[in-house]
Order: sequence, then structure tokens, then C-alpha cells
Amino acid sequence: MDVKLGELPMWLATCNFTPKSLLGGVQKAWNSYCNKYINVKRGGTAGISMLLAGYCVLSYGWNYQHIKRNCWRKYH
Repeated sequence: MDVKLGELPMWLATCNFTPKSLLGGVQKAWNSYCNKYINVKRGGTAGISMLLAGYCVLSYGWNYQHIKRNCWRKYH
């Protein structure tokens, strides 16, 4: 987050884009999400509801073409 726009190409050149490092980044992001929203002392429903809302949006996006074709139309 401390990278300036002019330093971005040099910063990207120093990054490691191997599958192991990408998997580590995904794992770090998931752990960060879990620690922030799910594994809290005074937990609410925010983390679970965010996952559920994300699933609903993704599933609607995946099925949009199928849903669009099955809409009721006034004129056939």
C-alpha cells in the first residue's frame, strides 16, 4: 500500500509470481478475512452474511444468461 504510482513497474518486477507465492498470498488474504470477520471475540453475523451475499451475487452472475432466457415476456 506504500507503493507510489511511479514506482509500480519496479515494484512489480521484484514480486515473485510463482504458484507457491500466489497460493501463499491467497492463504494470507483468507486468514486475514477470517481473523477480521469470523474469529472475533464478540462475533456477529457480518462475516457469514458477507460470504452468503457474495455467493448469491456469484450464483446470479453465473446463471444470468439462463435466467434472462426464461423471463416471461409480454409479446412472444
